[in-house]
Amino acid sequence: MDRWRQKLQHFMIGRYGVDQLARFLSGCILVLLLCSLVLRTHILYWAALALLVYSYFRMFSRNISARFRENERYLRWRFQATEQVKRRRAQAVQAWKYHIYKCPGCGQKIRIPRGKGRISIHCPKCHRDFIKRS
Repeated sequence: MDRWRQKLQHFMIGRYGVDQLARFLSGCILVLLLCSLVLRTHILYWAALALLVYSYFRMFSRNISARFRENERYLRWRFQATEQVKRRRAQAVQAWKYHIYKCPGCGQKIRIPRGKGRISIHCPKCHRDFIKRS
């Protein structure tokens, strides 16, 4: 068994290997295969097979700089997606506790606590006063 491990390690010298994108692709392959079993469609099976071929191509590639750039693009995309989800979640929490109004003069967003009745709002940017229901 140890001999096969050494042969595999020797074969992988100079090759890219597994990174975060490869792990993501593996998860997508698994999901597509399970969906193809449940839905009994061949399109999902062939899509999973294509992703599997692409994943192995990336792992055994000797063009390390190109694979590194692909992984960096994936990580950038994943970061933007997770940040957008965090931002939307924070906005939902804010909407639960506060009303967000825009100043009619300058368009500045102003956060006002809910449940205070009819109040006069003073814009900190253009110093305009307007009345809204909280």
